Amino acid sequence: MDRIAIVGAGIGGLTAALALARRDIESVVFEQQAALPDEGAGIQISPNAAAELRELGLGAAFDTAARPAHREIRRWHDNAVITRTDLGRYDVPYYTMRRGALIGALRRAVIQFGRRCVSVTEESLGFADGSVEHPGTVVGADGLHSVVRGLVAQDRPRYSGFVAARAVLPIAAPPRVTVWLGPQRHCVAYPVDHGRHLNLVVVGPAADPPARPTRVTGGALLAGFDGWHPAVRELIGLAGQAELRALHDRPPIPRWHRGRVVLIGDAAHPMLPFISQGAAQAVEDATTLARCARRPDALAHFEALRRHRVDEVAALSRAGARAFHLEDGDEQRARDRAMAAAPPDSHDWLYGYRVASLFRRCDTSSTRDASPSFRKI
Repeated sequence: MDRIAIVGAGIGGLTAALALARRDIESVVFEQQAALPDEGAGIQISPNAAAELRELGLGAAFDTAARPAHREIRRWHDNAVITRTDLGRYDVPYYTMRRGALIGALRRAVIQFGRRCVSVTEESLGFADGSVEHPGTVVGADGLHSVVRGLVAQDRPRYSGFVAARAVLPIAAPPRVTVWLGPQRHCVAYPVDHGRHLNLVVVGPAADPPARPTRVTGGALLAGFDGWHPAVRELIGLAGQAELRALHDRPPIPRWHRGRVVLIGDAAHPMLPFISQGAAQAVEDATTLARCARRPDALAHFEALRRHRVDEVAALSRAGARAFHLEDGDEQRARDRAMAAAPPDSHDWLYGYRVASLFRRCDTSSTRDASPSFRKI
């Protein structure tokens, strides 16, 4: 059966397959791994993404999720609250959950496992087993180290200078996202599993990043948190074993598509996790792309609709690498005052965004490009 080819079975690729299917457009997902990972680590799904997923019929995906009422930014040394954001002001909840639960809920697509894409042209996909596919349209959803991106841009991931250690603690968690900011480091904690467990993320500098995920003990992490408030040190000490990963992004590229090939999610615009929007923006990409799919200029129209927003979110994420880690002093105090003075609606542009509203507002005849529509294999 004729299908669109999606490379990568992550959140973006699986959401794209589901969103296309809702519009009676068939696709097949090629995934290099032998199975979808059962990831136990946490993920934050903000209302802008949750609304899209619920519209796709995935409300049950959030059955085990927590619904934090607030996000608090706190000081590293004395645990004082700098600012508090009301996460309940939106028409869709802010969810915190296990990443594996979301991946499992998205697994409704046709997936061919063990198909590692190694080459891409405007006419074909080549795989490690020697097979070749000739799709009408390719959606590159293959993440930070995207092979599909190589057709559009020649660049490499850039290391941020920071690593993140993640662990799920077997302790009850309060219904909030808490972020402690300190010199060169920050720490994030939020509930998962209806609040029965706490997801912990510890971010700090590293001159030599690990080439692949490694294990580290909470005791080893504590060495970098001398002088931090006991509430933070206690959580880190409880971590036991945590998974340590280097944090990368890539520079913006002029275009996300070429011919019949288009990039979404981390393949197009990998983001640092400092505002927790990587997965959310991949979901927005996927649902926007599906809504554009029957246009004659589908890929160009998709990019035109998404570009400004993604650039704005990515820039804010990148800025967090510095703003979150200021040494105590005048600049840090100015940052804290600005955060404290932010109005209640300061996050509405981010969390209140809805793809459907964008299509209701936009003039669908405003974008003209010779790029082809989605075509079947």
